[in-house]
Amino acid sequence: MKTDVVLGLQWGDEGKGKIVDVLTPSYDVIARFQGGPNAGHSLRFDNKDIVLHTIPSGIFRNNVTNLIGNGVVIDPVILMEEIKVIEAMGVDVTTRLCISKRAHLIMPTHRILDAASEAAKGKTKIGSTLKGIGPAYMDKTGRNGLRIGDILSPHFKDRYDTLKEKHIGLLSQFDYDYQVEDYEKQWFDSIEALKQFTFVESEYLVNERLSKGNRILAEGAQGSLLDIDFGSYPYVTSSSTICAGVCTGLGVAPGKVGDVLGIFKAYCTRVGSGPFPTELDNDTGENIRQIGHEFGATTGRPRRTGWLDLVALRYAVMLSGVSRLIMTKADVLDTFDTIKVAVAYRINGKETHQLPFEIDEPIEPVYKEFKGWKKPISGFHAEEELPYELMNYVRFIEKEVGVPISIISVGPDREQTIIR
Repeated sequence: MKTDVVLGLQWGDEGKGKIVDVLTPSYDVIARFQGGPNAGHSLRFDNKDIVLHTIPSGIFRNNVTNLIGNGVVIDPVILMEEIKVIEAMGVDVTTRLCISKRAHLIMPTHRILDAASEAAKGKTKIGSTLKGIGPAYMDKTGRNGLRIGDILSPHFKDRYDTLKEKHIGLLSQFDYDYQVEDYEKQWFDSIEALKQFTFVESEYLVNERLSKGNRILAEGAQGSLLDIDFGSYPYVTSSSTICAGVCTGLGVAPGKVGDVLGIFKAYCTRVGSGPFPTELDNDTGENIRQIGHEFGATTGRPRRTGWLDLVALRYAVMLSGVSRLIMTKADVLDTFDTIKVAVAYRINGKETHQLPFEIDEPIEPVYKEFKGWKKPISGFHAEEELPYELMNYVRFIEKEVGVPISIISVGPDREQTIIR
């Protein structure tokens, strides 16, 4: 067997949580492979809404193992708060969740370093969620980090104190007031609570399950355009959000990656700073924001909105070898007379179909217009019911990108999903 992958192909918030929840009945293991609690994977079912930050989106399905892989960074406080919410819904999380011993921990001082660094940037700030994720990954690559497996060591507290002192030294470089004691107490309480869960050598678990014929789905966080190497640097996240991140984030060989499912919205959104060529800073953009409830699931910040960008989408598809596309939030465009999609960029008078190195230079999107379908689609359950205008839009995207759209989401509920 091979590991299938679900990725976001834009700047995050594409609807990965819902899609993973829909796909989970076909899998035995759902595994998060990168990112941290800056993720906000939203699910809706049985008239309930829930946002997952660290736990894989298969947690509400029976007989499915949910794995937090080694590529994830974990804040114990946020994870335990998330677990309590899920347990209050009647789910026995301890039997469904396991955590890689190699996953790194976000310390209280990581959060403070994140906030101090962002404040010091002023107008050039990146738009961090201030969860301590960047500093945690910096300690990981700097070979200083604490890992889940270290929790079980008798020397854990000494290692924690050593790294904390290093962080305090770094903080002395900033003009930033902070106190760490209250969150630190919660942090150590949460560390103790985490000991009830199963810590695993996740690379062995994944490969043994594959050899037994189990089906595994790797769940990405954030979006391809926020990748640390290929995203709109420096306005990116701190991990590899493309398909390559599955190999390092779970210990899966490249040859064991199967279907790559790429999710994109029928339009574009972005949270925080950074370039956004098709951004609509006008009434149309505000209409998309309000109709689509485009506010960050983790931060609550209003998302920037814009038309679909096929230059960026083709780029993301290329980087990850996407084999199937999934389009979400098509219903948000139900009321629009005209829908636009960027098919190219015009830079310094020259037209290009490639994403430039300096994406924040002046870019004029080259748009193609489509007639809107002007009818509600959220109650439809089959492709045959969908309006001609929508399917015309879908087929154009497929032709331009060269990958079929296999699923169209027409609403937030797991039932509002059309599989083609």
